[in-house]
Amino acid sequence: MFGLKLFTLANMALGGLELRQQAAPFLTALGQKTELTVNMAILDLNEIVLIEKVEPPGIFRLATWVGQRLPLHCTGLGKALLAFLPEPELDGIIKRGLLRHNENTIVSPRKLKEHLVLVRKVGYAVDDEEANIGLRGIGAPILDSLGRAIASISVSGTTTQITPENLSAFAEKVKQTGIAISQQLGFDSRTE
Repeated sequence: MFGLKLFTLANMALGGLELRQQAAPFLTALGQKTELTVNMAILDLNEIVLIEKVEPPGIFRLATWVGQRLPLHCTGLGKALLAFLPEPELDGIIKRGLLRHNENTIVSPRKLKEHLVLVRKVGYAVDDEEANIGLRGIGAPILDSLGRAIASISVSGTTTQITPENLSAFAEKVKQTGIAISQQLGFDSRTE
């Protein structure tokens, strides 16, 4: 049951085309370029659900899995989706509460909204140890032909893998991959 619902959600916005199948070559390429864990997620109520994961080479593995549910407000994947939601939908999610995971988690609705304005402007979101101490993630939206965020992608790693020095280079790769997948799905970035 859960699996069927998950894949139904993942395919809804594409009128039956499989989002995972469309995105797979891009996610694999991003994983090869960054040597980090790559995830793709969709929004389901006030959480994200991982629908794809590409592991990096080597023995280090992040404890994430396809089907895992994660918070929206403190993950790169989630914030990349939140930033592109219509205001009433965003307000509804915020109204349900912003759970603190540690001292880095944004729990103020005002601060989160300010942060999401920046995310929308730069085209990517950063989780700087907001969900888990010692881990960073960089997420970008996948937009459909109407410019709606239907999914998000991210790279994740430890704070020694994603550092202040290499974060912007990784962010650019994630953002460009998100744009490439969006264009594959019919989004025209020139109209944005």
